[in-house]
Amino acid sequence: MSMSPEERFDLIRENLGEVLNPELIESILKEGRNPRIYWGTATTGRPHSGYFVAALKIAQLLAAGCEVVILLADVHAFLDSMKAPLELVENRVKYYEKVIRAILEAVGVSTDKLEFVLGSSYQRNSDYVMDVYRLAALTSEHDCRKAGAEIVKQSTNAPMSGLLYPILQVLDEEYLKVDAELGGLDQRKLFVAATEWLPKLGYRKRAHLITPMVAGLSGGKMSSSVEDSKIDLLDPPEAVAKKIRKSEAAPKIVENNGIIAMVEFVLLPAAGLAGKKEFRVERRDAEPLIYTDIQQLKEDYANDILTPQFLKPAAAEALTRLMAPIYDAYQASPEWQEITLKAYPPPVVQKKQKKVKDRGTRRPGAAQEQQPQQDLPERPKEQSTEQ
Repeated sequence: MSMSPEERFDLIRENLGEVLNPELIESILKEGRNPRIYWGTATTGRPHSGYFVAALKIAQLLAAGCEVVILLADVHAFLDSMKAPLELVENRVKYYEKVIRAILEAVGVSTDKLEFVLGSSYQRNSDYVMDVYRLAALTSEHDCRKAGAEIVKQSTNAPMSGLLYPILQVLDEEYLKVDAELGGLDQRKLFVAATEWLPKLGYRKRAHLITPMVAGLSGGKMSSSVEDSKIDLLDPPEAVAKKIRKSEAAPKIVENNGIIAMVEFVLLPAAGLAGKKEFRVERRDAEPLIYTDIQQLKEDYANDILTPQFLKPAAAEALTRLMAPIYDAYQASPEWQEITLKAYPPPVVQKKQKKVKDRGTRRPGAAQEQQPQQDLPERPKEQSTEQ
């Protein structure tokens, strides 16, 4: 059954936090054209369970008839305070493609419909580089710093590469020939900058689809670089259960609760995509709680009907089930395992040098050791008895 332009647009904006310049997408749909949309990820730290948010949205975009491009941003990874050293970038790109394909397949998306593009495949071309120079000449340091404030590592005396990062991401919209970009709420400032900067070069502005940010297990943003905030997509079931058990989830507190955020933005939508949108919580000596609506879950949690003791194991079980195809695919692929070791080699542990203990100078025999040994007199030679 074909969808009307209005139905397609409703599906495109479903579960989003915000859409910038939505009229651009609406006009494309009314023309009968399929919007071309890209989602980019810098190939830095190992992807975590928060990547399911983008994967689920990509599944909806494909269902709405959109063309979807996935940018593996290897140059961006290097520019962001060299989070991905050049000698590791090639293998990290391979790792990311393996993981992203596995995530999408885990939620039932055929990756045959996707187009994967490597950033360096076009970002070193002369036209692109010249546009980087042009936009750099038209953009202030303040504006570049502001645009990348929440996505580029900020520090005093930061490298110039961090200021180039937003410029490259803005130009990607033009060089990937897309109508819109998909990204998280932390990229909003950069998206606003893109609508202002591209027309300066004579290029059209694009729409931006903004997904909500998923709170981490320790509260705040889930991040690849903050170990306690995330669940790695290749964590075994026992590690998933342990991390969720140790996560911060205060009773009755819904805000910044990473477990509730996981149910809202990952587990419930994934269950809906699989055909049965529900989240089941087993309870000892009581009937299970079954949620099809996140608002009801939040109300029960705030009223202490649903407690952390019951929520956490239910979330761990549902997430383990969702991640199982990814984990199984990794275990069955020696190639993927080898790529992982090359992309994220274990840290080299420096052996501590054994410190020679100072036994002091007042112990017996110390004075004798400190005195230089005197040369013994030579033994006189015996005279020969031969005549």
